[in-house]
Amino acid sequence: MVDSHVRGVQVKENIKFTPSLSEQRHKFVLDFVRKHKPQKIPCSLKTSLSSFLRKVADLGCANCKLLWRLKYHESIEVLAGLDIDENILTRNMLHTGAGDYLDPRERPLTITLYHGSVVEKDPCLLGFDLITCIELIEHLEAKELSQFPEVIFGFFSPTTVIISTPNSEFNPLFSGKTLFRHPDHKFEWDRTQFQSWALDAARHYGYSVEFTGLGEPPPGAEAVGFCTQIGVFVKTIPNTVKSLHDEKTIECAHTTVGTVIYPSLKEEKYLRKAVSNEVFSQILKMKRVLLESLKMKNDNDNSDELEFVKPKCDESKNDPTEEIPKPFCIENVFYVPLERLFSFPKIKHLCGDLETLKMLIANEVMLSSDGSSVMINTVDEEDCDLSDNDGDDLRFV
Repeated sequence: MVDSHVRGVQVKENIKFTPSLSEQRHKFVLDFVRKHKPQKIPCSLKTSLSSFLRKVADLGCANCKLLWRLKYHESIEVLAGLDIDENILTRNMLHTGAGDYLDPRERPLTITLYHGSVVEKDPCLLGFDLITCIELIEHLEAKELSQFPEVIFGFFSPTTVIISTPNSEFNPLFSGKTLFRHPDHKFEWDRTQFQSWALDAARHYGYSVEFTGLGEPPPGAEAVGFCTQIGVFVKTIPNTVKSLHDEKTIECAHTTVGTVIYPSLKEEKYLRKAVSNEVFSQILKMKRVLLESLKMKNDNDNSDELEFVKPKCDESKNDPTEEIPKPFCIENVFYVPLERLFSFPKIKHLCGDLETLKMLIANEVMLSSDGSSVMINTVDEEDCDLSDNDGDDLRFV
């Protein structure tokens, strides 16, 4: 029997969403995380991000696709995935690659996959900022569903929970669907059923909840609502120190399938390398400009000290870097003041202050006697004619 909401609406052979509903659900989570990212702060500073989403867990993570996409969000420092299928976790375990070391994250990141049930209490999932349950609850048996609120909201008690589940009112629009959308679904709720369950759980465990959805119905069937219904739960009553301590005494129930620790600029060796690479890059650019300016100097100018000449620009605009010491050349030695290097946005962001810059590059370059400048030989050892240098060689004195 066709629901009254869709009576008279032509049922399509195959309703398709673009992007797919799976993609839309993931994007919903990614957009939520993006809205709660912190502002950029210097990599060298140790700061607390307690008010942002640092720790995220995906329950029923299956192929780990959502975790893989979340790992590119710089604010996240801990990712955890939990699934009942150990084989699928093993096949989809995330790994570090060469790119992770060549271009390290600004913040540390650890990803751990756990094998176990979502209704088992395990302290490994305590203290998370966000727990996602995407198309999960409809796979639970009645007994598991009754335990689910106590475990997720009562025990894990994260700051935010995002739960998505099919909206059964949409099902008559799918051709050939006799009962549920997937053979493993134990139930599918309409909007009233889901919202009633969600509101009861929210009230009982100290959460607020807002409802939305994804997958709009075709014209004429707007009354059925979205294909996927979503509840976003936000903690309104903070956890007490005592409750967190008591919960951590419970023995672990989940098995760790694997853990990956990604390199980050919070580790000094990676930060030092990133800063040095950027310093070398900027010095090389300045050296090339210097050599070009030397070629243009008048043959009658016999000065031994040559000042760095900036490329021509609109002089009507105020240049804040004008007050910053400029590079200069004495004979075959090119001096680049640290203050000039620190004026470049990326170097400033990486270091935070001038002293940190000096400390990070001290073992990588030669500094002047007063420590204020990087010293570079502008010519090859066998070629002392500046005009013949192609500008691609960097030699530290």
